[in-house]
Amino acid sequence: MNGAKNSTSCLNLLSQLLLGIGDDNSSRGDSGGVSRRDRTDEIRATIASFGPQDFGELWELAASHHVVMRAFPGLHRVMVSGQNEWADAVDHAMQKEQVRIEHALSFLAPICEALKEIGQVIVIKSLDHWPDLGSDLDLYTNASSADVVGILRDRFKAHLEQRSWGDRLANKWNFVIPGLPELVEVHVGRLGQTGEQVAITDSLVTRAGTMQLGGRIFPVPAPEDRLIISTLQRMYRHFYLRLCDVVDTARLVESGAMDYAYLKSLARSAGLWDGLATYLVTVSGYVKSYRGSGLPLPSLVTDAARFGNELVSFRRKFLRIPIFPQAARLYASEWKRLLLNGELKSTLRLSLLPGLAAAAALEFKFTGTDKGIW
Repeated sequence: MNGAKNSTSCLNLLSQLLLGIGDDNSSRGDSGGVSRRDRTDEIRATIASFGPQDFGELWELAASHHVVMRAFPGLHRVMVSGQNEWADAVDHAMQKEQVRIEHALSFLAPICEALKEIGQVIVIKSLDHWPDLGSDLDLYTNASSADVVGILRDRFKAHLEQRSWGDRLANKWNFVIPGLPELVEVHVGRLGQTGEQVAITDSLVTRAGTMQLGGRIFPVPAPEDRLIISTLQRMYRHFYLRLCDVVDTARLVESGAMDYAYLKSLARSAGLWDGLATYLVTVSGYVKSYRGSGLPLPSLVTDAARFGNELVSFRRKFLRIPIFPQAARLYASEWKRLLLNGELKSTLRLSLLPGLAAAAALEFKFTGTDKGIW
């Protein structure tokens, strides 16, 4: 195996592990007429053809999609039952990832406690993937930027990463903390690619809950706010999905915890309802391709979606969302709503996005990175 063919095979294998035979969904139908045993046999046949390079790519893809701790246990069980020689290597990979996660949490907890002294703080995105963890530690706070920078420098000897144009617009700060491989990314008072979203931060703060992990308690967003943040990140910023987004969202929807009336009201007020509905329907379509049935979404969601999984393609290791014209129309809807709301500063911020996107594309073309822009 090599190149795109190998990447596609790895994506399909991970998707089968997460959505086809995973413990969380084994009781929800027969995966489109394919039994759990047939799925397992298919997975066993796939991994029997894998060599060291293939498993290396599988690990890299699982890590970049933040699904190692959810996909690899099933992979390991199949490998052990088939006496595959690489079973021990997969087990070692899981242990290594668990050590990384525990180390990161040992920093995240005191960081949250320190930031609580200067304002309210919420862990966003990073813990959505549990038992996996994101590659950065993302936080939102309503404290002042100066206080955030001061307390992280004083308490944790942190130093600031160079801020891009996008970081400055979004009022986002990235910190490097000695002994912690992950960046600590703090969103201060604003959300969105250009910091255009401020109204939804009230909901984020007032409706936050808690999550207990290994004796540590972390403040986390309510289910509706989690979806809003995921939509901002995927449909209005990166324009691609990871497998963790699919699994996280499926778990959230199937938990029955979602208040769709409130979700629609909040998302519409921010100009994000079309994008959020599209995000949910897109995820549902991907789930359906591996389970045979999609997510139990109400008609108010499905009727509002602009497109679904049929327009998503796997390129450059992620599930890509078409920018033109689909994502561009979502951006226009957000801009229009902010303008109608009278949020002129936010509208102006968002108006800078096309220019930043063009600059980022040029920067990437000539240097191979858009770090100075985004």
